[in-house]
Amino acid sequence: MTQSDAPILTLSDISKHFGPVQAIRDMKLEVRPGRVHTLLGENGAGKSTLMKILCGLYPASAGEMVLEGRRYAPHNPKEAQGRGVSIVFQELSLCNNLTVAENIFATNEPARFGLINDRRLQADAEALVADLGLPVSVGARVGDLSIAQRQLVEIAKGLSHPAKILILDEPTSSLSETEAEMLFAIMEKLKARGTAIIYISHRMEEIMRLSDDITVMRDGEYVATLEREQTDIDALIALMVGRRMDEIYPPRIGAASADDVQPALRVEGLGRDGEFEDVSFEVRPGEIMGFFGLVGSGRSEVMNALFGMRPATGRIEIDGRPARLRNAADAIAAGIGFVTENRKEEGLVLAAAVRPNITAASLPHFANGTGFLRFGAERRAATAEVERLAIRTNSLETLAHTLSGGNQQKVVLAKWLQTRPRILLLDEPTRGVDVGAKFEIYRIIRQLAAEGTAILFVSSELPEVLGMSDRVTILSEGRVTASLARGELTPERVMSFATGTHS
Repeated sequence: MTQSDAPILTLSDISKHFGPVQAIRDMKLEVRPGRVHTLLGENGAGKSTLMKILCGLYPASAGEMVLEGRRYAPHNPKEAQGRGVSIVFQELSLCNNLTVAENIFATNEPARFGLINDRRLQADAEALVADLGLPVSVGARVGDLSIAQRQLVEIAKGLSHPAKILILDEPTSSLSETEAEMLFAIMEKLKARGTAIIYISHRMEEIMRLSDDITVMRDGEYVATLEREQTDIDALIALMVGRRMDEIYPPRIGAASADDVQPALRVEGLGRDGEFEDVSFEVRPGEIMGFFGLVGSGRSEVMNALFGMRPATGRIEIDGRPARLRNAADAIAAGIGFVTENRKEEGLVLAAAVRPNITAASLPHFANGTGFLRFGAERRAATAEVERLAIRTNSLETLAHTLSGGNQQKVVLAKWLQTRPRILLLDEPTRGVDVGAKFEIYRIIRQLAAEGTAILFVSSELPEVLGMSDRVTILSEGRVTASLARGELTPERVMSFATGTHS
């Protein structure tokens, strides 16, 4: 057996329960050096729990782990890092008020005479960022960076510790194709050095490209381990969800809106200094307008402006009438809903329960004539959304921060569906959501469009944009470079407009 064939890490019969809830049962895993081992499963399958056991956040309730021939049972992440296991979580763990350099080496700062050596910290951070080829300044404040740039900083932070095993949990969830390619190049470099990589992703094309080995989990249990050459996307989906999916993107329900129908939303000359300028488009009732652009193109900033979160110049019309959107309250009153890309900071109250999160934007619907809340009606509405979106939660009173990332995203979507919006802004609506849940979200989006909702659909996943959109508006460096009808859409053409190379 060669070194690459011998496992560096072996998990045998790992189980984890939280009180009466069994999160993982008899899980097994073998990870080899210099290979990418993907862990695949729906939200709630137990992937994140297993990774938290590996990095010392949770103790296993039963089972054994062996790392490099020695028993492995870390009590905390620092102990795990000492054994060479490092993790990059899907949810960012950065301090927005600190610089990139300070975040990269947080809790691991170079010191001299008991004081942080700022000069060495800066130099070490610059060397790491240069080695990784990341487009960020180490002196920049993290709070001033885009979500994608923050994700790259999180990855650099995970690589600041010498790692024999690197765990990457949904690392490309907020990256454009360009940034994702940077990450893939880093992974190849790490593989060549003999680093074992445990990779978690819901992007099936990405998994088939990067993986050497794939282990599938379902309902907290081991299903199968396959080498990439032994399987395909359809077979993996069947293993993961227990059924086959003939189509990832459900077909449109009914005909598209005619060109002579009055737009639900018309935007003319929208601009904001330093972010975007002269953005014009219109979307009709029942239409899904895709928005695509690389990181820095201004796509999310435009959505924030349309929801009143960023002041902008230009003209906005809703149903043919001028609209003044000074804040989110104005936008909601005008019939606009907004599923933000940053659910953790902007979409949810993590310390609150599922029920108030779902009804937070629609409380007036549940008030009686005296201004008191009709709790029964509120609970029925929240229950209906939990069932419609298949949100996995023990109860309506479960705290939002205890849900998986994908289920948190579905709670955000449920919140805005409760407002019955005429215009729905969806910024990365399936970020961190497994393929089964994605299908359900796509189905709901199609149904909303069939009911007449005008939908603006922002995604960094080009196949998703092409699969769901009736038309696509493409941005590059803050300007609209094209608006293409469905029949004009090809990956090559969209990317040429997104990169500014179309002639």
